[in-house]
Amino acid sequence: MTDQKTLLLTGASRGIGHATVKRFAREGWRILTCSRHPFPEGCPWGGGRDDHIQIDLADPAATMAAIEVIRGKIGGRLDALVNNAGISPKGAGGSRLNSIDTDLRDWGKVFHVNFFAPIVLARGLRDELSVARGAVVNVTSIAGSRVHPFAGAAYATSKAALKALTREMAHDFGPLGVRVNAIAPGEIETSILSPGTEKIVEGLPLRRLGQPAEVADVIWFLCSDASSYVTGTEIEVNAGQHV
Repeated sequence: MTDQKTLLLTGASRGIGHATVKRFAREGWRILTCSRHPFPEGCPWGGGRDDHIQIDLADPAATMAAIEVIRGKIGGRLDALVNNAGISPKGAGGSRLNSIDTDLRDWGKVFHVNFFAPIVLARGLRDELSVARGAVVNVTSIAGSRVHPFAGAAYATSKAALKALTREMAHDFGPLGVRVNAIAPGEIETSILSPGTEKIVEGLPLRRLGQPAEVADVIWFLCSDASSYVTGTEIEVNAGQHV
């Protein structure tokens, strides 16, 4: 199928990433996944092993070196890049790490995964994105715009920086025919929810957790022709948590 579109997705193994894989597969896309883990033996995904690139996004040299590997797999065009991978270190007992307590080495690692990897990948694959007149979606967070009771300072500031980067990328990649947007999820029902999230949910206008598939649908919209005149924006996917 020569006109099959291709997605490169980081952080595909669970939650929003896994739902995004399923959403794009349903549309017939080829999906390349990036993770610091090898392709899981138990995964039922057909062809997934060949389309998996093992990268530690916390390592800038490894991320840059992986560009050539990815380029060899995508065959000259990339229709969408979704930067979903993110890390959020916790303190003892899962406690929130604030700006006083976070080790600067941990802070740097968070920024390498959450902030630098998205621009390294997009910049390294800009020719392939341009050929496809493709789309980039950066996954930010509700924590990027306010102090969150569970998300740490390093995570929050990296997501705020990623939102600003989205604006800068939209400006710079636009002349190449590439759209760049962000989505900011709120409280989504995944395995990494912190105890106490139910208190936040009680105050949301929609009074419920979001589902990963609901976030994946917005990612799909931003990568599809339905959003062909949308760039440089961040869509809140959070049941009105921001209002």
